[in-house]
Amino acid sequence: MLKNFFSKIKEDINCYFERDPAARSVLEIILCYPGFHATILHRIAHFFWRKKFFLLARLISHFSRFLTGIEIHPGAKIGRRFVIDHGMGVVIGETTEIGDDVTIYHGVTLGGTTWRKGKRHPTIKNNVVIGSGAKILGNIVIGENVRIGSNSVVVKDVPPNSTVVGVPGKTVRKKLKEAPLDHHLLPDPEAKALTVLIEKLIKIEEELKSLNELHEDAKEEILKNLNIKDIKDLEELKKTLK
Repeated sequence: MLKNFFSKIKEDINCYFERDPAARSVLEIILCYPGFHATILHRIAHFFWRKKFFLLARLISHFSRFLTGIEIHPGAKIGRRFVIDHGMGVVIGETTEIGDDVTIYHGVTLGGTTWRKGKRHPTIKNNVVIGSGAKILGNIVIGENVRIGSNSVVVKDVPPNSTVVGVPGKTVRKKLKEAPLDHHLLPDPEAKALTVLIEKLIKIEEELKSLNELHEDAKEEILKNLNIKDIKDLEELKKTLK
């Protein structure tokens, strides 16, 4: 059991080297990374939670929250190689299930949408990256290799290999090859919609201009055929027709 525990710790440390360019040494990660501290303390709290030492588990979780600013309920199930980058303000609810190789940034909430007991928090599959400030709410499933953009609010299931952005979250890209979250490369569906509207307006203006030109040409042709030289002649024609 202890061997497995320390094996997970070693994996966690290696993951910080892989996913955080600022990590310089093992000692720095052990002493200075609140996400790492929160993960270790959660594994201890979760052990006691499964053994039904609920109060002790909650006390360890509460101490972890005080120490790191990260709140993870001891009942939450978290897989291997889990990384919380920066971490301040992260909240993970009791019935949350997180797979392997998941990365989340500060301000993320994995919360519920009901006061009923039972499964009420999200399930996060393997290789998911969740951007800072994102809110994933309710008993929903986030598929493998999903990227969730910063400050998105997700309330529906997300298919695997896709990117979600916006409020409420919308799937804007599918069939991803990699999981890392390149914030500056995320698509903006609202900007795309505005661009389409602007293009359509420009097209409509061009068509109206063409119609107006045709109207002027037709008007000149009619006046020429009727031998009408000016507006005065046109008015006289109208009186004659009356």
